[in-house]
Amino acid sequence: MGKSEQNFSENLDQNAALRMILEGTASQTGEQFFAALVENLAKALNTKGAWISEYFEEVQRLRVLAFWFDEQIEDPFEYDVAGTPCEKVLESDDLQLYSDNLSGLFPDDPYLEPFGAVSYMGVPLLDVDGKILGHLAVQDSNPMPEESRNLDLFKIFAARAAAELQRLRAECDIREREEKLGRLVDSAMDAIIEIDRDFKITRVNAATEKVFKCTNDELIGEDFQRFLTPASHEKLTSLIETLNSRSEGQRYLWIPGGLEALCEDGKVFPAEATLSHFEMHRESFYTLILRNVNERMAAEEKIRELTVEAEYLREEIKALHNFDEIIGQCKPLLEVLRDVEQVADTEATVLILGETGTGKEVIARAVHGASQRKGKPLIRVNCPAIPASLIESEFFGHEKGAFTGATAKRDGRFTLADGGTIFLDEVGELPLDLQVKLLRVLQEGEFEAVGSSQTRQVDVRVIAATNRDLFQEVQEGKFREDLYYRLNVFPIKVPPLRDRGNDIDLLAASFAEKFAHKLGRSLEPLSQSDFQRLKAYDWPGNVRELQNVIERAVITSRDGRLNLNRALPETGKDALPSATDSSSGIDNRIHTAHELLQLERENIIRALKSCNWKVAGEKGAASLLGIPSSTLSSRMKTLDIKRPN
Repeated sequence: MGKSEQNFSENLDQNAALRMILEGTASQTGEQFFAALVENLAKALNTKGAWISEYFEEVQRLRVLAFWFDEQIEDPFEYDVAGTPCEKVLESDDLQLYSDNLSGLFPDDPYLEPFGAVSYMGVPLLDVDGKILGHLAVQDSNPMPEESRNLDLFKIFAARAAAELQRLRAECDIREREEKLGRLVDSAMDAIIEIDRDFKITRVNAATEKVFKCTNDELIGEDFQRFLTPASHEKLTSLIETLNSRSEGQRYLWIPGGLEALCEDGKVFPAEATLSHFEMHRESFYTLILRNVNERMAAEEKIRELTVEAEYLREEIKALHNFDEIIGQCKPLLEVLRDVEQVADTEATVLILGETGTGKEVIARAVHGASQRKGKPLIRVNCPAIPASLIESEFFGHEKGAFTGATAKRDGRFTLADGGTIFLDEVGELPLDLQVKLLRVLQEGEFEAVGSSQTRQVDVRVIAATNRDLFQEVQEGKFREDLYYRLNVFPIKVPPLRDRGNDIDLLAASFAEKFAHKLGRSLEPLSQSDFQRLKAYDWPGNVRELQNVIERAVITSRDGRLNLNRALPETGKDALPSATDSSSGIDNRIHTAHELLQLERENIIRALKSCNWKVAGEKGAASLLGIPSSTLSSRMKTLDIKRPN
C-alpha cells in the first residue's frame, strides 16, 4: 500500500472511530456512556475485551466502571493493581502495549488465565491537573500487533473517556459545594431572601422566618413589598435598576443607610442590608441579606465566594464537553485539526498560512498545547508591531548601554521561550537583516544579544504565521529563500471564514453568548434569518471581523434581540439615509457618523474599564478588542479617551 493510500486508510479509521463514539455515546452519560464506550472500543479494535476503571490511589485499587467481554457487558468489580499490566500503565503514566505472552510477563495476575488474555493495551486517564483518574484498557486472546492506527484510535477513545471522568468528577464537586452552600445559607444568622424580577419571594433561609416572624410557607410567593415601608420599597426598586445596568462581576452593593422592614405584626425595624443580582436560565433574581442589628455581615462574603465557585464549576463542566477551544465542524477545519494533531508532538517548525483574522494564533496555541513543550511558555511576537530599530533587541535582548535608552540588561523573546515555543505572528514583515539572524537560531539554536559578544544557546520550537504569499515574496527578493524553506517544514493553511459553511452559525452563536454574558444581557438565540444574513456576507476580516460584528450587535441589541442592522457592514450601509431620501440627508449622514464614533468610544472605554485601563499585554484592552496596542493608543488619542484620576 502506498503512503497516500495508507494515510487515507488511517484517516478513514479515525473518522470511523469518531463516528462510533458520537453515535454510540451521544445520548449517554455516566454508567451508560462507559458501557457504550467500551463496547464500541472493542468493536473498533476488534478485541475480545475492553474496560474502563476508576483509580483509588490511596488503596492502589481499580474499580471497573464498565467491562465488555466476549460480546456482552459484565458486572462491575474491583481489583488490586499490584502484579497486573494495569500497574505498569499507572506507574509509567503513559500508554503500554504487551503484544503477546501476557501470562508469562505477569504470572501473578489472577485474571489473565480465566479471561484467556494473550495481549493487552492500556492508557491512564488524566485529570486537567495531571492526576490519574483511572485507565482504559483492551485485551485479546490473540496477539495484538503494534499498529500506529490502532494506537491512534485507542487514544481517541481514551480522550473521550477522560473527558467524561473529568465531567463526573467536576459534577461531584459541584454537588458538594452546592450542599455546603445550602447549609451555609440555612445556618446564617442573617435573613437571606431571594426575590424575582416581579418582587415575588422565591427562597428564604431559616433566619428570615425569625426576623419577619413568618413561616416559610407564609413567605414563599409573597410580594416582598408588603415587608418594606413605602420609602424603602422605592429605594430598593431604584437600587435594582442600578444593578441591572452594571457589568457582570459588579452586580452587588451595600445598601447605604439600610432599609426599614416590616414584621408580620406590623412593627418596623431598621435593617442593614446588601443586595446582589444573578441570572439563572435567563431569569433575573436578587438576593437581599438583612440584619436588624448594627453588626457587619461577615457571612455575606462567604456566601458570595461559594456562589462564584459553584458557577465556575458549572462553566468547567460545560467546557469539558468540547474537545478544545476551536469551534467548527467543516471539513477544511477538521483537516487543519488533523494536521495539528500530527505535527504537535514533533519538533518540526510549523508555518501557519491564512488571511487576516482566520485564527492563526489559535492554531498555534493548539499546536503548542498538544506538544511535549506545553508545560513551558508560548511566547508570542507580533512582528509588524515592533519598530524596526528595536526588533533585534526584542528578539535577542540587549546589554546595558548597548544603545541609547538601554539603561539595563534585558532578555529577549527567544530567551523567554527557552524550552518552550515562540510564535512569530506575521513573520513576512521581518526586515531582511533580521531574517539572517532568525535563520541562525533555527539552524544552530544560538544568537548574541545586542551589545554582547557572548553566544547563547536556546532550545526553542518556532511556529510562524503569515497572511502573505511568502513564496511570491521570495521570488521578488523580499524574503530570504533559505529562511522560507526553514519555516515551511510543515505548512498548515487555515481556511477563510467564507469557506467554512455552517461554522459561521456556530461561531456567531458562541460569540453572542460570550458577549451577552460579559455585558450582563439576556438575548434570544440567533434566528435562521440572522444566520442567512451572516452567511451572505463575504467576511474579508474572517473570524476576527465576525467577533467584532457580533459584539457590536450585542452592544446595540434591543428587546433581547441582536441588532445586525447596525453591526453588519452591508446592512449598516443600507440603514444610512441617502441624500435623495430626505431633505436633510447630509445632516443625517453626519449625525450617523457621529453616532458610530461615539459607539466606538464607548466600546473602547468599556474594554479599558474591564481591563482596569491596561492597554497592552495578554490581559489588556487591545487583546480584548482584537487590535494591536499601537492602534488602540492611536484611537484613544483621536477620541480623547483618558484614564480618570
